[in-house]
Amino acid sequence: MRKKYLILFGTVACTAAMLFAGCGGKENEGENGQPTPTTAAEQNGNKTNTGEKGYLFKYNGVTVGIDMEAAPIIEALGEADSYYEAPSCAFEGMDKMYTYGSFEVDTYEQNGKDYISSVVFKDDMIATPEGVSLFMKKEDVTKAYGDTYTEEHGMLIYEKDGMKLKFLIEDDEVKLIEYATTALDVQ
Repeated sequence: MRKKYLILFGTVACTAAMLFAGCGGKENEGENGQPTPTTAAEQNGNKTNTGEKGYLFKYNGVTVGIDMEAAPIIEALGEADSYYEAPSCAFEGMDKMYTYGSFEVDTYEQNGKDYISSVVFKDDMIATPEGVSLFMKKEDVTKAYGDTYTEEHGMLIYEKDGMKLKFLIEDDEVKLIEYATTALDVQ
């Protein structure tokens, strides 16, 4: 029971940090002189958002890629156990959170479409395609993903194709797994 509360607290804290970190993001000036945000896809060099890039999360035959268009993914995943939305401080529009039992999918809105901003694991009933799940050891992560990571605040961060795969390690145990866009990184 204690592990569930730790995971819930960690998920909430990371999601809040991600949203607040995006509030100071870069903006471009639009035609009327008003700022217009750069899309995550543009920042990551993927202008179409249709290709599978970076580390991918797979669940029941559905591939979820960061900065991919959300609508077909959300439809394929089916009805969420819970849904929450709030005005975004990083982009125009709404940030949306869909919870599917063992994981959460977060989206951001850009130019009238939603895109995947993160996937957060909520328990150890699922794993990455490379076989890493919550409560495994740091050694298991480095065996699966290698030693080419950066370490910040106890997190091992792997970057690939404009996205990050993060593993929070505490007491040599994986406490959080998050696939995340780099568009919300403070520049």
